[in-house]
Amino acid sequence: MDIKQKLDEPRQGRRRWYCRCVRLAKWLGVGVLLLLALREVFFSGPYLPLAKPHDGLILDMHCHVAGIGAGDSGCFVSKELRNNFRFKIYLKAFGVTVAETEEKGDQLLVERLAKGIGESQRVGAAIVLAMDGAVDANGQLDRSRTEFYIPNEFVAAEAAKYPNLYFGASINPHRPDALERLQWAKDNGALLLKWLPSIQFIDPADKAHEPFYRKMVALDLPLLTHAGQERSFTHARDELADPVRLKLPLSLGVKVIVAHTASTGKNEGQEDIDRLIGMLGDYPNLYSDISSMTQGNKLGYLRQAITEERLGGRLLYGSDFPLINTAVVSPWFYPLNLTRKQMQSIGVIGNPWDRDVALKEALGVPADIMGRSAAFFGVPLGQAAAD
Repeated sequence: MDIKQKLDEPRQGRRRWYCRCVRLAKWLGVGVLLLLALREVFFSGPYLPLAKPHDGLILDMHCHVAGIGAGDSGCFVSKELRNNFRFKIYLKAFGVTVAETEEKGDQLLVERLAKGIGESQRVGAAIVLAMDGAVDANGQLDRSRTEFYIPNEFVAAEAAKYPNLYFGASINPHRPDALERLQWAKDNGALLLKWLPSIQFIDPADKAHEPFYRKMVALDLPLLTHAGQERSFTHARDELADPVRLKLPLSLGVKVIVAHTASTGKNEGQEDIDRLIGMLGDYPNLYSDISSMTQGNKLGYLRQAITEERLGGRLLYGSDFPLINTAVVSPWFYPLNLTRKQMQSIGVIGNPWDRDVALKEALGVPADIMGRSAAFFGVPLGQAAAD
């Protein structure tokens, strides 16, 4: 090989690389044009035409808070969850860091939560949810099986500090003093009881819970319970979140609100949302919420929920904060339902509640669903801020 050939080799290599890049750019351009053409063909617009947005302030009846145990809050996060990638995502969604939480206490998360809702133009208040843990054979908190624990006492005390926050209790019925805890929750302003059966290891169909359910009816405490697949935590027993297991409390008169319309998950070969819908005719005290239903892993379920006639009058607005403030929710997941201008304008909304409401309204969630939470819980709210 002569000197000239050696000198030409790098040039030839760069030329080949340049040609490959040009071909790749051409194919990418063709792909983009093809996707745009397909979007024009298959664009369907919102699930329902939105006649008029809800003109009052909205109650978020499904809003989480968290804590790491700082400031004597009594909160607890398992080592497994703290070492999981989700932990940092959740803290970022709350707008806090571990360092400042350790310095100022878990009370900081509630303060930031109240501030965010206070800055919202559409959401005027939220029910903030406690979360009981798994219970051992002695009826005590089983930390070895508990992902996270948010005590009722912490949430009740912190919610009482802010006019836009309401207390949502959580009590595992396996606790020996569960009935007394129910009474305490009601006496301290609880508007509902929250369960996540698949991580609290509660079987709603267990007949041993009948006294608990009867006490709930006597206290007029609705049950907000997760149903369907659970993937926000490191482990879950999804079979406990089968909506059919809720027939026992429903038959005893408990008002049951099934979170997320049981979107995602199957039992006995049937979609959980279809199992839920099939129960509506038998139980007039069965409701559901639309929280988290714009997540990227739940595409299509919101359409099914708001267009299903049997769910008419049964759906309530909830956000499932902090998940609405993470990358799992984005208007850009809906190119066949929203225009580019809509996706852009919704995506730049800074307040997570306003962004959530705007996305759901753009997809066709009607005004009566947005306003039903406040009416259901008897929470008086004023008019939404004018644009």
